[in-house]
Amino acid sequence: MRTRNLGALTTSALGLGCMGMSEFYGPGDDAESIATIHRAVDLGLTLLDTADMYGPFTNERLVGRAIAGRRDEVVLATKFGIQREGGTRRINGSPQYVRQAVDASLERLGVEHIDLYYQHRVDPSVPIEETWGALSEVVAAGKVRHLGISEAAPATVRRAHAVHPVTAGQYEYSLWTRDPEDEILPLFRELGIGLVAYSPLGRGFLSGEITSPDQFAPGDFRAGNPRFQGENFRKNLDLVAEVRKLAEAKGVTPAQLALAWVLAQGDDVVPIPGTKRRGYLEQNVAALDVELTAEDLATIEKLSIGRDVAGDRYAEMGSLNR
Repeated sequence: MRTRNLGALTTSALGLGCMGMSEFYGPGDDAESIATIHRAVDLGLTLLDTADMYGPFTNERLVGRAIAGRRDEVVLATKFGIQREGGTRRINGSPQYVRQAVDASLERLGVEHIDLYYQHRVDPSVPIEETWGALSEVVAAGKVRHLGISEAAPATVRRAHAVHPVTAGQYEYSLWTRDPEDEILPLFRELGIGLVAYSPLGRGFLSGEITSPDQFAPGDFRAGNPRFQGENFRKNLDLVAEVRKLAEAKGVTPAQLALAWVLAQGDDVVPIPGTKRRGYLEQNVAALDVELTAEDLATIEKLSIGRDVAGDRYAEMGSLNR
């Protein structure tokens, strides 16, 4: 398995997003999810990504069960900052909450330290310097090895980095979400921060297997996502058709082409496609063997796939990029 560097942290070139194993994408199957994590580790994937708010809490416990006895084989990443209580959500970046959250995650995961601990969302009511001051304390205490941030504005990243080095930033990045190219990637390369690309398959849309909103199971959050609704959905199917044509010309699946494109964006970019099934995991790993030529990349660029997407990434975009 090839490796890449996220700042000072070395991981496999491809990671595994575990969120959908517990929530957001329809019913889960814990036994198959654990088998998928085991298969990922067997294949050499080291970076496993979870968060306390997935479930909430159940995904960390699931990942903890899966890595029991194999802790030294993985780079374990989790997140804090989004509190879910009684059907509501709030962003909490207070120093007191940082200390509580990290201890709770360690217990649920059943580990002595977290390799990469992200601030999931920035709390606008707490200066980032206060949040990151507390985070630097948990690093000093040995509870966390490296710190990350997610969906933060460039100026916020710079302020956090001044308090304690930001090892990685997690942002949505794919053929249909290219926002990080504008400011985030240049900033990260200036500061030596790695980019962890979540939803590199466009929440499954770029696989070409989603052809109707009727396919979503009850509880699948994509049914309420602007890009998967009404006219936006129909327009975005045209983009997927372009991806399919390119994939067929290369003799690969649309998902593999989409992942290969993200992988081609730099050795400091690590995509973490999520799946809860071993079959899809193995297809994703095969994307590491797909080589896109300069001509392939130029063709993709001419199509401007990522600039013509219909609909926002989230129903409430105001919670991002603070």
